[in-house]
Amino acid sequence: MDNNSNSDFKNVDASALPSFIPVGPANLKEKIYARVGTDLARIEAEIDRLLGTDIPLISVVGRYITGSGGKRLRPLLMVLASRLCGYKGDDDAKLAVVFEFVHAATLLHDDVVDHAELRRSRPAANTVWGNPAVVLVGDFLYSRSIQIAVGYGDIRIQEVLLSATTKMSEGEVLQLVNSDNLEIGESEYLEVITRKTAVLISAACQTGAIFGGGGEAEEKALKSYGQNLGIAFQLIDDTLDFTGEAEELGKPVGNDLQEGKATLPLIHALKNAKAAERLRLRQIFTSEDISAENVREITDIVGRSGGIDYTTSKASTHALRAKEALRIFPESPAKETLQDIADYVTCRRT
Repeated sequence: MDNNSNSDFKNVDASALPSFIPVGPANLKEKIYARVGTDLARIEAEIDRLLGTDIPLISVVGRYITGSGGKRLRPLLMVLASRLCGYKGDDDAKLAVVFEFVHAATLLHDDVVDHAELRRSRPAANTVWGNPAVVLVGDFLYSRSIQIAVGYGDIRIQEVLLSATTKMSEGEVLQLVNSDNLEIGESEYLEVITRKTAVLISAACQTGAIFGGGGEAEEKALKSYGQNLGIAFQLIDDTLDFTGEAEELGKPVGNDLQEGKATLPLIHALKNAKAAERLRLRQIFTSEDISAENVREITDIVGRSGGIDYTTSKASTHALRAKEALRIFPESPAKETLQDIADYVTCRRT
C-alpha cells in the first residue's frame, strides 16, 4: 500500500467519500485529500462489507449511522499510524473499521441518552427506529468490533481496544453524573472528554503502531499523538457549539446547553465573567427551556469573558503536543499527513 498512499486524488471519486474536511484552508484540505483519498475509499468498502448480516434491520440502521457524513478520522488514523511504523500491506483497512464501528455505536447510544433529534443534519436514528432498536444495533457494532479485532490474533490489540471501550463507558457515566452541573471544574471536564473522545482516537493510533510493527517508543508516541489530537478535537467541538452554524454542525447551535452539558467555554466564563453575567449564565443554564435568544445571550457572555479564545488556545496547545509526539519518526508522507491533520483540527468548522 505504500504506492497507494501517494496516489493522486484525481483518480478517486471524491463524491463517494465521507466529508473528512468539508471546510477549511483550501490548500490544507487538498493536501490531506491527495494523500488519504485511496485509503478512505478502502475504508468505505470495508465498512459496507462488514455491515453485512442476515438481520436486515441491523444493516439498515448500521449503514444509516455510518453513512451520515462521518469523518472516518479514527480508522484513517489507524491506517496512517500503521504506515508510519512501516506497514505496507493492505490488510489494515479491516482492522481500522473497528474504530469506526465503536465510534458509531457510541453515537447511537449517546443519541438515546440525550434524546437527540438530529445527527449530522438528519433525523437521529432513534427518532426513526426507536430507542430499543438503536441500542441493540449499537451493541451489535461493539460486538462486531471485538470479533474483528480477535480475528487478528494479537492480544495487545485486543487489550488496547477493551481498555479504550471501558474508559469510554466510564466517561459516559461521568458525563451523566455531571449533567446540569455548573460546578464542574476544568480538570474534571478534561477527564470527561479524554475518556469520551480522546481515548478511542488514541487507541486507533496505538493500534496502528502495534499492527505496523512499531516498538515501545513508537507505540507510546502514537498513543500520545492520538490522545492530544482527541482532546484538541473535542475542545474545538466545544467552541463550535457556540460559534458554529446549524447547517455546518448538522445539529442546533447551543445543543450542549440544551442537553445540560457545561463545556469548557462556559466553565471558563463562569470563573471570569462579571458577577451579574455569571448570575445570568446560571439562570439561563438551569432554566427548563433555553431559547435561541438565550443561546445567543450566553454566547455573547462567553465570548466577552474569553471562554472561546481560552478553549481555542487550549486546543492549539494539545494539537502542538500531538505534533511533537511525532518527532521520533523520520519524515514520510504518513507523518506529514498526521501533522496536517493536527493543524486542521484547530481550524475546522464542523
